[in-house]
This record gives sequence, structure tokens and C-alpha cells, in this order.
Amino acid sequence: MTVYKALTIAGSDSGGGAGIQADLKTFQELGSYGMSVITAVTAQNTLGVQGVYPVSMEGIVQQLDAIGQDLGPHASKTGMLHSGEVIEVVSERIHHYGWENVVVDPVMIAKGGAKLLQDEAIRALKEQLIPLSAVITPNLPEAEVITGIKIETLDDRKVASKMLVEMGAKSVVIKGGHADGEQVIDLFYDGTTFEEMVSPRIETSHTHGTGCTFSAAITAQLAKGMDIREAVKTAKAFIRAAIENPLGIGNGHGPTNHWAYNKRTIGESK
Repeated sequence: MTVYKALTIAGSDSGGGAGIQADLKTFQELGSYGMSVITAVTAQNTLGVQGVYPVSMEGIVQQLDAIGQDLGPHASKTGMLHSGEVIEVVSERIHHYGWENVVVDPVMIAKGGAKLLQDEAIRALKEQLIPLSAVITPNLPEAEVITGIKIETLDDRKVASKMLVEMGAKSVVIKGGHADGEQVIDLFYDGTTFEEMVSPRIETSHTHGTGCTFSAAITAQLAKGMDIREAVKTAKAFIRAAIENPLGIGNGHGPTNHWAYNKRTIGESK
């Protein structure tokens, strides 16, 4: 039996809805063995973030080497990389070990709109990490920061997608959740063709960790050898099920339901 291995390089969320915890749950649900490199520990719950405690550079490098020297992943993803220095060392180790199927979730804009990465870190992302990516999965505000253009129309998203591929990404998914309208359009671009992946908008406040979960689902499927376009489609179905079936826990911005997809799939197969 082949054990498909997926690695997440991201921050820890003590509330379990996002970050490392969301990624590992998603890997497990989709049949990939999950591994992690923790870049920062956060104290947070559904009400917000109470503290962020970065892991030392030595600690991050040792985690990366521990995986690289023994448990090489079939696919990996990056999440919260909080500084240019962290992005540089993660990029260097990915290149050193020759890891492929890298999914970059460019976590740089907080839910409230605050910019989480300084300009130096954004430069490192563009120059060092994006060229290593099999796919990058920005939301609209993140795509605007990376490309430097205002994105208001679908044509603007296409322009931004082409810019991201020119930076070195093999493919792009610009997520449409931040746009207005009754439908959510996620735009996929593989460097040659565009595909609009459309779904009805779900009105809910229980969306904490959606970006992490979506990119983790892509990673899990790539680890198993799935084609990138099909991996993105599966990830969209996974996150839709997770949002449609909220857990209803906590007193604030609640997490999505990571086991909803498999429950739905099992039900449909009966």
C-alpha cells in the first residue's frame, strides 16, 4: 500500500479552525498522511487572536530538515509565513529537497483587512516562493497586493492570473469569496486556459479557516497524484460541504466542518 504524504508549513491555531490544525484534518479526511512544520504558535478562538508567538528560525529549519531527511512529502503547502526571513528559508529548503506539488496559500490579509506581511516579505514571496509553486491560491485582496493592480472585474482577475504565472507559478486559483453577488466564481488558470468554477454563495459567519482548508484539500489530492485541475475541483467541493454544514461552536466567527465532505460522499454512494 502506498502512503501518500502531505506537508503543511504554517502557523498553529489553538482554536482548531485554521492553520496547521485545519490542514491536518483535511489531509486525514482526504486520505493523505499529514505532516507539519509550525512557523508560529497562536492563541486564538472564534472571537479572535489573542497572541502570536513565532517559532525561532532554528526551530523552523530543524523541522524542515527532519521532514526532508526522512519523510519526503508527495505534496506540500505553505500558509502563514510571517516574515521575509521565514519565506526565504522555507523557499530554500523546498528547493534544496526538490519538493514538488507545492501549494502556496499567500496568507497576507487579515479578515478585517489588515496587512499581515511587510513589503520585504511580499518581495520574498514573489521572487522566491511563487516560482516554486504548482498552484497559488490568493483571495481577491491578496491577489491585489501581489500583483499591484485593482481587481474589480472577471477580466481583471484574468490579468492578475497571467501576472502570477509570469512570476513563476505553474497555475493559479483566484478565489471569489470577497466579491459581491449571489454566486462565487473561483477562477482557475493553468497558464494556457481559464476555467470559471461557479457555486452559489452561502450566507454564514462560520467561515474561519476556509482558505487554509481549501489549499490543504488541493495539497492532499496532489499528494495522491491527482491532476491539478481535478484537485482544485475536489477542493472546491470539500470546502463547500464544510461551509454548508457548520459546527456551530464558539461565540464568534466559527470554523467550518472538516468531516462534512466525507459524510456527504458516503451518503451519496448509498
